[in-house]
Amino acid sequence: MLGSLGWQELLIVLVILALVLGASRVADLGGALGRGIKEFRKEVKTPEDEARDKTVVHSSEESTTKKDA
Repeated sequence: MLGSLGWQELLIVLVILALVLGASRVADLGGALGRGIKEFRKEVKTPEDEARDKTVVHSSEESTTKKDA
């Protein structure tokens, strides 16, 4: 159902929400939604993601130690 909505329909819904709730309230809801998605992604990391993150951290640490030497 959500896939059938175009950008025009979503814009109309957002304008109606802004009129009903107030612009600052809609902004607060958007910020809360963004923080929730960020937290969810952080908690759902797969083992491959964690291994890749560790590899990136180790390689960046090695490059800084080589520069110091």
